[in-house]
Amino acid sequence: MRDVLDQLLTVWKAGGTAGVATVVRTIRSAPREPGAAMIVAPDGSVAGSVSGGCVEAAVYELANEVVASGRPELQRYGVSDDDAFAVGLTCGGIIDIFAEPMSRDTFPQLQEIADDIAAHRPTAVATVIAHPDPQVVGRRLVVGPDAADGTLGSARADAAVTDDARGLLAAGRTTVLSYGPDGQRQETGMEVFVASHAPRPRMLIFGAIDFASALAQQAALLGYRVTVCDARPVFATPARFPAADEVVVKWPDRYLAEQAEQGAIDARTAICVLTHDPKFDVPVLQVALRLPEVGYIGVMGSRRTHDDRTARLREAGLTDAELCRLASPIGLDLGARTPEETAVSIAAELIARRWGGGGRPLTETSGRIHRDG
Repeated sequence: MRDVLDQLLTVWKAGGTAGVATVVRTIRSAPREPGAAMIVAPDGSVAGSVSGGCVEAAVYELANEVVASGRPELQRYGVSDDDAFAVGLTCGGIIDIFAEPMSRDTFPQLQEIADDIAAHRPTAVATVIAHPDPQVVGRRLVVGPDAADGTLGSARADAAVTDDARGLLAAGRTTVLSYGPDGQRQETGMEVFVASHAPRPRMLIFGAIDFASALAQQAALLGYRVTVCDARPVFATPARFPAADEVVVKWPDRYLAEQAEQGAIDARTAICVLTHDPKFDVPVLQVALRLPEVGYIGVMGSRRTHDDRTARLREAGLTDAELCRLASPIGLDLGARTPEETAVSIAAELIARRWGGGGRPLTETSGRIHRDG
């Protein structure tokens, strides 16, 4: 929903009702992940996508139908071993779509959720997508780290889903949970889709150079919240890094240490050191490689620079285990030369690490294209 939130809020604030279709479950290969959404505004305009084009027309009609009827609906699209559905995915996968009418009446907390997302506050939305009682379908619970708003119909269900949603939110996971009709664990009958809106992962880019500008653009496309940091005020200016969320003038090692002390670095954070200058990169890497939780630490430089940097870090007391956490030289071997090409190679390495990709051409591989997280 995050991708279509602005368009949805426009309809919501105007007092209208939008048809919102959300991917809640995927089976085998699927073009979009759970949480991907498409909205149909009252004027018929569309924002977002649930399948990359395969079933968009059918989902468009479904979104209009639920607005007209006022009743949410769970629909499956794809081809299984036993049934050929009227509308299928060309990739051979299956997706479950939950379509619902959304307005101020059906979703009064929407503005609060938008405010939380904008302020990087974690929030999860738990929606009943299947239940023996049709009146329960569409009920939702908004769950934060310390509070919950709304109800799924019973105190037992609210307590169970709140507890589980907080666990999913902490892990940044979006998925469907199953319970008994009254929220009984290890039973079936009620399905709840939990959409986790965790803060965007961070990318900290150290070194206000042309490669940093290109990387900031790539990182923004991948959904990172980007910070560019450099001790030189003449280079570290917002005008030079329009794709960055913030530009900080400070010694990199001091800034990183401060961020770690504030709890702003986690297992999803990517740290990219692009200065290839020992007086900048060695101190910041000493801090980075000793952090207990960080998703990725990469540093730019030639093979000779890498050897010299490694020797300096060893002299500073870093162990082999700590140095093994370092991606150096940074990026995948794409033959990149320009800043833009180098940024693509760094982004490619981040994607490969996230999903377990090998970086080989798909024509040289077999099996599923999309990997499970």
